[in-house]
Amino acid sequence: MPDPLTAPYWAAARERRLALPYCTDCGRHHFYPRSICPHCSSARIEWVAASGRGEVYSFTVVHRAPSPAFAAAVPYVVAIVALEEGPHLMTNIIGCAPDAVRIGMRVRVTFRATGGDVTLPVFEPM
Repeated sequence: MPDPLTAPYWAAARERRLALPYCTDCGRHHFYPRSICPHCSSARIEWVAASGRGEVYSFTVVHRAPSPAFAAAVPYVVAIVALEEGPHLMTNIIGCAPDAVRIGMRVRVTFRATGGDVTLPVFEPM
């Protein structure tokens, strides 16, 4: 559920945009959303558009559904993507076979509507 700190992230995702918190004092992006910058402790945070590009930092292939809701999706890739802006984001890799995913693979954001009011940023190979 969005809260005041994460609402801008989810609103941007619904508009098919990737947005990140950005510190106007030190000039660095961060993720996950928080009220102070983890780099310099400033409270001067704004949300800015991200490039949506990055590379696979780490990943695993899920072969066994954690619940019946995921049974039709296996196998699927859960990955950490290192964004060009610096932060790392947990996501899914889509658009290729799970066994084709590699550390260092260049990826770009796309979006998946989940039904209801939630749209998730996911990544595909570039």
